[in-house]
Formats: sequence, C-alpha cells, structure tokens
Amino acid sequence: MNHNRIATFCSSFGSIYKIMGCSSCSTGKDGQPRGCKNNGTCGTDGCNKLTVFDWLSNMSLPNGHEPFDCVEVRFKNSRKEFFRNKENLTLSIGDVVATEASPGHDVGVVTLVGELVKVQMKKKKVDHKDENLPKIYRKASQKDIDIWQAARDREPEVQKRSRELAIRLQLQMKISDVEFQGDGSKATFYYTAEERVDFRQLIKDMARAFSTRIEMRQIGYRQEAARLGGIGSCGRELCCSTWLTDFRSVNTASARYQQLSLNPQKLAGQCGKLKCCLNYELDAYLDALKDFPNQETRLKTEKGEAVCQKIDIFKQIMWYAYEGEWANWFVLTTDQVHEIIERNKKKQPVVSLEEYALDLTDDTKTAFENVVGQDSLTRFDKPRNSRGRNRKKKKRTNNKRKRTNKNA
Repeated sequence: MNHNRIATFCSSFGSIYKIMGCSSCSTGKDGQPRGCKNNGTCGTDGCNKLTVFDWLSNMSLPNGHEPFDCVEVRFKNSRKEFFRNKENLTLSIGDVVATEASPGHDVGVVTLVGELVKVQMKKKKVDHKDENLPKIYRKASQKDIDIWQAARDREPEVQKRSRELAIRLQLQMKISDVEFQGDGSKATFYYTAEERVDFRQLIKDMARAFSTRIEMRQIGYRQEAARLGGIGSCGRELCCSTWLTDFRSVNTASARYQQLSLNPQKLAGQCGKLKCCLNYELDAYLDALKDFPNQETRLKTEKGEAVCQKIDIFKQIMWYAYEGEWANWFVLTTDQVHEIIERNKKKQPVVSLEEYALDLTDDTKTAFENVVGQDSLTRFDKPRNSRGRNRKKKKRTNNKRKRTNKNA
C-alpha cells in the first residue's frame, strides 16, 4: 500500500461518521433532530443497527482478481444474512434487494459488499463456498417496495392482536416483536418464555386472524433487548442493539473481581440479566490481581493475627485489621504483604503491622473545577447589573474630583 492510499484511507476513516450519517438526520427547527422517519430503513444505511463501515470501498482490486460474489443484507432490526450474487448485479451499500426465502422472496437492504463480506462470513462461521447459500433475485422494484412497506405497516397492529390471542389462551409467553416477510406471505413472531409453551392452538388462531403463514421463534432476553433497543444506564444506546453481536455469559464473579457491590438493581441491564459491560474490563482486573496475595491468608505477628479487609487493585495496596480490633485498619502494599507471608513461612518473627503500615495522605486534587458557578445554590441571587453599578460608581468619583478641582 503506497503513501497516497494510506492517506486516503486515514482521511476516509476519520470521516466515518460523516459518511454514514444521512443528511436528513441533521438538526431541524428549534434545535430538534429532523430525522428521516424511515425507522432504520433509509437508503444511506446510516441509521441502521450494527452497520459495518466498508473502509475498502475506495480501493480498487488487483488485476485479474474477481470481486467477491457474496453480499451482506440486513432485514428488520439486527437480523443479517449472507446471499450469493449469482446474477452479477451491480450492488452498493443501501440498495434494496429481493432475496431468496422459503416460501416466496424477502426484501432487505444491502449493508456490505466486497472483500469485507468474506471477513464477516468467517467471523459468523458461514462457509462462502457453500452451494446452498441463498441468492439475490434482483434489485427491488417499486412494486416490491410498496408490498414490503405495506407489510411493515401491519406489524404493530398484528403484534397487539397476537398478544390478545395469547392472553386469551392463558399462555405464559411474551410476544416481543413481529416481522413480516418482504412479500407478505409469512409473519415471524419472536417471543420469550420461562418454560416450554404449547402454542399449537395459538398458531391456528393467528393464521385465521391474519390470513398468512405463521412462524414462532423463541429468543432469549438478551436477544429481545437487542431487537427492541433502548438506552442504558450509561446514557448511551444498548451495546447489543448497536455493535455487540456475541452474547457471552456474565456471572457475579465478574463483579466480585472488580470489587463491585452485588446490587441486582445496578448490575442488571434492561433485559433483566447481568450487564454485558461487566466483561469489558475483566481481563485488566484479572491481570492486576495476579500480583496480589490470597486474601484468605492471615498475617501472623507477635501482636496477633491480621485479616484482609479491603484491597485497591490498581494502587496495589491492602487493608488489614487485627482480630478483635476491627476498627483499626493498617495499609500495606502487596510487596509488604508478600514479605510478611514469606517470613511467616520461614517462621521468622514479625513484631506488628505498625512496622509496615503506610501513612496515606488524602489526595486534595480536585476532580473538576466549578468554573461557571452551576453548583452554587445562591447563583441566581447575585445582582445581574454589575456593569451599571460600576458605571455609577465611576461617575460619582469623577463628579467628586470635579468639585474638588473647582474648590481649589
């Protein structure tokens, strides 16, 4: 790769958000976001979930190298599938295409083309050499798009009606989402349930009420949150609905290693399960804990045995207290604790922890400075017109000087 291509790549990657954002999402009147009102189906693909940025789009293929014949197509919410472009259609990101389905055809939006599709297929463990890979029929015509939009418009009412049918049959399940196929011939109902549900009668009632083929698909609570989306406690969109694709198991050990209080209300996400972000920094904590001695090990001194009360992982310090004197804590570094443990193993006497204890000085450095006075309760009581008061004072001083000069 020459320097010109590297510069081109850096400039294009730096403007990733400008490229992916659609122009209709800019600010409208009164500072309100305008929005394209397409609910994730805009042509530029900038508003879609789990969008992949094609950073190879401005690079040409080597001579004699055929373009990759598979494309990635996104359907409702975060559902993505790979299709083979057997007709050698000229496709680009944002094109609406009609794809193979069973039965009929489906309609989706192209989210990725070119060599990066091969990388995505390898990541999702999909064999790009598989002959049974579904194919793309054509670019969607206006008639296909109209039928697709009409089916999408039916989904909220169908979802509401299906919930009423499930409640009438007293089924312990929650229908969280409905997705119609692009040609309207099939509706897929996504539901969550604690136990196995017998919904044979429900399918009959749905087929009679909606006059379409019914498919029931059970999903987990994390997958439900990913499909519906939302705002997390951090103030940002949920990771599972924007970029997270693999749902790894999260247990309370992750919180214990990070010295977090086991409060279910704070540790649980919108799905009701432990937050996925508990695993993000876990490896860093585990690496830092390798140098720590076992917290269950007691330190033996001539004054008595000491028990670990608390640790600070990144400052590499530990707090110990004698048995029976739980209010007096002594601060030791991990090296000092290792030294005391080695002396205990060699049966060398240790007089007391006071010989090793550190005097920690409180860090008086302020985390932030109140530069605008927003934390002052009396900030609105201050007089506003300070300039006018200064002018009057200056005028009085000048008049006094004039009188003094006249008298002189």
